Amino acid sequence: MRRFVETGGMPSSHAAAVAALSTAVGLENGFRSLLFGVTLYFSLVVMYDAAGLRRAAGRQAAILNRLIDEHFRFPDRQTNKLMELLGHTPLEVLVGALLGVASALIWYRIVPR
Repeated sequence: MRRFVETGGMPSSHAAAVAALSTAVGLENGFRSLLFGVTLYFSLVVMYDAAGLRRAAGRQAAILNRLIDEHFRFPDRQTNKLMELLGHTPLEVLVGALLGVASALIWYRIVPR
């Protein structure tokens, strides 16, 4: 369960969650509904953020951690390493999105309405 709230890794649980949400809304309210459009837009923003902005922040954290290790022989004991696994590769986001769509389709078929 911890992987569903952590950042980074394969697959992207954030992409899976928002893709499942959009798919479920589309199946329930129609893929031409305003609500589906809103959830799709939200999903695309979350996936873009996961693969773009947060991934870049993770790369910066890795570089800063390397600088601390290499250039400071005696780092302050209070110095904590930055979290490097913040974002996702595009493949991780794609796999997460596909898992989300598949889970919503399965849920839609097995849960009585």
